[in-house]
Amino acid sequence: MQISNQNDQLYLEDMRVGDRWMSDWREITADDVADFASLTGDHDPLHTPSAGGSPFGEPVAHGLLGLSVLAGLSSDHPCVATLALVGISDWQFEAPIFFGDRVQVSTEIEAIDQHGRRAGRVTWIRQLLNQQGRIVQRGRFVSLVATKARARRLSSQEETQRGTLPAR
Repeated sequence: MQISNQNDQLYLEDMRVGDRWMSDWREITADDVADFASLTGDHDPLHTPSAGGSPFGEPVAHGLLGLSVLAGLSSDHPCVATLALVGISDWQFEAPIFFGDRVQVSTEIEAIDQHGRRAGRVTWIRQLLNQQGRIVQRGRFVSLVATKARARRLSSQEETQRGTLPAR
């Protein structure tokens, strides 16, 4: 398992297939669910405190709220020079997330493919786990990650635009 400082940004050259990370924990609250419903307009009764008649016997968080929390938690574990999220595939909602559940993300690099001269396409296996260690969601994210050369080039361009370096 990779252990890195949350602020240490990783580039394509720093990563290997099989590298793994665990995120911090986050509690899913009734307020989170209400805010998500307000933002998205998804007011399905399954997600309200009066959902006692739901198939789960109690209210559950939106599946897409879980996916969104996973994306946020995994953005720092690892902290990567991401250029773009280009895909999500094979996504499975394995178990409900209940109000008060604590979740964390397990991330593993499944594949790394070159994408042009200054980026790579990284396929990540991501799992959202609850406090009992049960997988509640899982699937693959695919993102473009910068190489160190691309980061240096972008940094140099920014400095030139600010007038701190002579133009080349």
